[in-house]
Amino acid sequence: MALDTPVNEATADVPVIPRIVSVDDHVIEPPGVWIDRLPAQHREAAPHVERRTIGKVVYRDGGFVTLEGDGVETDCWIYGDVVKPIRSNIASAGLERDAMGLDPIDYDTMRKGCWEPVARLADMDLNHVEASLSFPSFPRFCGQEFLEAPDKDLSLLCVRAYNDWMVEEWSATDPSRLIPLCIIPLWDVDLAVEEIRRNAARGVRAVTFSEIPFLLGLPSIHDKNGYWDPFFRVCEETGTVVCMHIGSSSSMQTMSPDAPPAVNIALSFNNAMNSMSDYLFSGVLVRFPRLKLAYSEGQIGWIPYILERVDVVWEQHRGWSGVGKDSIPEPPSTYYYRNMYGCFFSDFHGLKSLDEVGVDNVTFETDYPHTDSSWPDTLALAERLFVGIDNDVVRKIVRGNAISMLGLDLEP
Repeated sequence: MALDTPVNEATADVPVIPRIVSVDDHVIEPPGVWIDRLPAQHREAAPHVERRTIGKVVYRDGGFVTLEGDGVETDCWIYGDVVKPIRSNIASAGLERDAMGLDPIDYDTMRKGCWEPVARLADMDLNHVEASLSFPSFPRFCGQEFLEAPDKDLSLLCVRAYNDWMVEEWSATDPSRLIPLCIIPLWDVDLAVEEIRRNAARGVRAVTFSEIPFLLGLPSIHDKNGYWDPFFRVCEETGTVVCMHIGSSSSMQTMSPDAPPAVNIALSFNNAMNSMSDYLFSGVLVRFPRLKLAYSEGQIGWIPYILERVDVVWEQHRGWSGVGKDSIPEPPSTYYYRNMYGCFFSDFHGLKSLDEVGVDNVTFETDYPHTDSSWPDTLALAERLFVGIDNDVVRKIVRGNAISMLGLDLEP
């Protein structure tokens, strides 16, 4: 969204924007995350970075593909059969807009704030950001890389090593500003519970999870035996927020197979919308009334209609739709307002519907260093976004709600 996009025709005073708490940023892992932490006998097989010559990267069938043939020399993550170059669209901070594409970028070229915590803090200062929660890159949004790897013993070591790096190095650089976000061994719910407890004991209050685990080949949140209940229970008990980023089901909304990537990008909010509807009818939030679910990068403009629709379905179709008052005793929107948080970086339309979205259910993000990011101009964008909105409400949205949701020791 251009910074000069009009909110409305009326003029208003520039709102006061306090220092931002961004609940959706990203970290490009430094090369030593795994080889520095895994036991010596596993280091050769651990994820690591090599300089290789690779072919052109293209977007095809809803994913990124590296073509055969010589191309450019660049840094690639290597893990088993996985060879993954770092694309400039995920490490785009500081690049010109037209250069934020699929061409690979190496650690020498990318902005240091992408992967180094002290430099990240400096880039946050440039962008009026006090604190930031960052999702992983090489493991993907919720650790799918380790779910898909065949050696689950090694995968478990990799999950733990990532979390140790996140807590002991990344966040430890400034614990009040770099908020830790951990991953879990998705393939084993009991191991996931152990990892939640291990990290909660050292102050972690956020875990990344798949928006639709069924699409990863995992049990659904509707599983009749309550497969995921131990995970939800431990998150509730420890106050760990379940953060679900768009694309964390390794699937994005697709239309025509020959459509340009722009169509998928425009429709990316559908993942959050589908997941929210799933949870509101699942009974999970009935069984775990203190559980907190956070939708990252999903925007908020669609939320009022979905809340209206799920309540209508619950009221008019409960006789046959499987969501009677025995399983969902209150209108589904009740659980949204009690348990869920939306998140946006630029949604003028959503802010016009703030009463329905809920002033206590909205958080803000900068998406550093991805192409959607408003860095280093987030303050200017926020001043445009929040024209006409009370300063107390602005404070809630850009920091207060995130502080409450994550239990941060910051001035609200």
